[in-house]
Amino acid sequence: MSDAIRERLAWVAVDWGSSQLRVWGLDESGEVLVRGGSDKGMLTLRPEDYEIALLEVVGDWLPASGRVGVWVCGMAGARQGWREAAYLPVPTRLDDLAQGAVMPTVSDTRLDVLLLPGLCQFADVTGCDFDVMRGEETQLAGLVAREPGFSGLVCLPGTHAKWAWLERGEVKRFATYLTGELYGLLAGQSVLRHSVADDGLTEPGCREAFVAAVREASARPGEFARLLFGLRAADLLDASLPAGEARQTRLGARLSGLAIGLELSGVRHDLSASSVTLVGGEALCERYALALEALGHASRRVEGEAAVLAGLGLARAGT
Repeated sequence: MSDAIRERLAWVAVDWGSSQLRVWGLDESGEVLVRGGSDKGMLTLRPEDYEIALLEVVGDWLPASGRVGVWVCGMAGARQGWREAAYLPVPTRLDDLAQGAVMPTVSDTRLDVLLLPGLCQFADVTGCDFDVMRGEETQLAGLVAREPGFSGLVCLPGTHAKWAWLERGEVKRFATYLTGELYGLLAGQSVLRHSVADDGLTEPGCREAFVAAVREASARPGEFARLLFGLRAADLLDASLPAGEARQTRLGARLSGLAIGLELSGVRHDLSASSVTLVGGEALCERYALALEALGHASRRVEGEAAVLAGLGLARAGT
């Protein structure tokens, strides 16, 4: 690390997930000076391990004296994390996240660490269910930082996909779908593991298989379990499918389409003529955009890393 970068370093942004730690060093204008990370996510750490894991990444970035603000979102603020940052109940303004931040005890006097809270939702007569998010709220805050007063429907695809309804910069309600984890379990641990392989929708016929499955599951969610077993039967009986690995990737595309189509059936009453905003990585957002297009809905994408950094910057500005 050069002295010039150390001199420009104004604050550190951290996204601490269950399995990964991602860290950025930024200057006062928000420009990223340096990136780092490790595989020391929340699942591998005890509370006393967090400062050590953080210093392994940022120790060389820090100046010899003075304090550097470290803003952290994600699982470090979970009950099993560094220190619990209690959930804020919705409705919640996304420019108020800093009000729920907590400071863990640190030994290194150069660190000034704040852990952001997640959001929670209680079941009520309007039809909302109990739900929680931790980390995604910061990406939503980043969207609001980029587009103050944003209103609309936002989807954050992932292992546990989140759908959030925002009104003038406030989260009104949200819903979590276990789609990514469901796909992983079915592809890796069910009878379908003999028939499907992961795919990028790049092989011939895979996009078409994905789109068809999205439409089927969305239109007939009650038949989801039957459609799933149909994948195994097709592998055994359908002579029109290609042979070998191409056969498995085609069926993997169909499995992905069924899972995402089932998810979209759950939000179909909220999908309207307005565009859905997708926040996250390119590959998964492109898959959701294709699924939405198959059902006649437009979408646009906000890059996930940019949203995290903008959300942490908004929280920093709010203190």
